[in-house]
Amino acid sequence: MNRIELIFKRPFKESQHRWRKGPGGTELVYFTARDVMDKLDEGAGSDGWETKYIEVMGRVICELTVNYQGKLITKSDGAEDTAIEGAKGGLSDALKRAAVQHGIFRYGYIPSAFKGRTPAWWATPEGYDEIMAKKYKKEIEQFRRELGNV
Repeated sequence: MNRIELIFKRPFKESQHRWRKGPGGTELVYFTARDVMDKLDEGAGSDGWETKYIEVMGRVICELTVNYQGKLITKSDGAEDTAIEGAKGGLSDALKRAAVQHGIFRYGYIPSAFKGRTPAWWATPEGYDEIMAKKYKKEIEQFRRELGNV
């Protein structure tokens, strides 16, 4: 069981989901850059990850490096400046997109993860914990203790 990966893939609490209007009046779920930073701190520790930003063809690229128990792994993704927050929004979006590559909020891109604004059972921290505890043949309380303060 890779504790860091399990923490990164654990869904956000329902109160952390944010919503905005998408194309055709659909509602899109998102999360904040601060939520990502908190999840990175929780999984890898505040000294276990770092970011580097570069510009490529007018787009901001975030290189997010995480220390996975002694092995540094960098994953990158980019974004353009946003209409609302300009360059700051582009930096935040690039970080969030790079974090998805490390598993953070990846569940949000699965079509069945949300019905309206309600997450599927498996897309909640409680549902995820039950599924993972069963997978690793542990009682749920034991699984949560081993995962840490979640």
